[in-house]
Amino acid sequence: MNIVDYADREMLALAVADRLVSDLKTALLHHDHVTLAVPGGTSPGPIFDVMSAVALDWDRVSVMLTDERWVPEGHERSNTTLVKSRLLKGAAAAAGFVPFVDEGTPEEVCAQKSVGMAALLPISVMLLGMGEDMHTASLFPDAPGLDAALAPDAPALCVVKPDSQPDARVSLAGHVIAGALAKHLVIYGAAKRTALDRAKDLAPEVAPIHVAMTDLTVHWAE
Repeated sequence: MNIVDYADREMLALAVADRLVSDLKTALLHHDHVTLAVPGGTSPGPIFDVMSAVALDWDRVSVMLTDERWVPEGHERSNTTLVKSRLLKGAAAAAGFVPFVDEGTPEEVCAQKSVGMAALLPISVMLLGMGEDMHTASLFPDAPGLDAALAPDAPALCVVKPDSQPDARVSLAGHVIAGALAKHLVIYGAAKRTALDRAKDLAPEVAPIHVAMTDLTVHWAE
């Protein structure tokens, strides 16, 4: 795990956008088609704004979320809405998008989509976030469904239902996150830096971010 410190969040956003685009360009030199997995939430928005304007063979990129709330597109808690409005615009509008929410129950949809996702794995480039509770994607400590999502033979997409959250969640499985070829984590503030330091010595069941730590680049600003 490599930690890069930045003077402020604006500098971090610019640098991380540049690094993600560089990783995608490198991947495209070796593969006809590549995958980019990104989180929801407010933190990645400025990164997406920069990336969306960069010239790239976006038509050879499939974008997916690391996790999604089980709400329809357009809902205020929809990560899909964020990605489409901040990343998949401008030059990046040519990229494909892999939706996780569809008609049916979360369990039915995850089972179906996991089969089709096999062709998109391993993920070429991944951007992650982390909470102060050391969750990443929707792998929340002690959440119903976490153990199944951390299993080595878990389907690519898993349903997790955190008691602390109003919606069921669809999340990439732990082994999918761990297997991404280029992994980046963005965190802000002293509390999350402290939580990340703690996570290094904890099991994934307690600190799910642990699954991503091998060859992970961490980008931090106050």
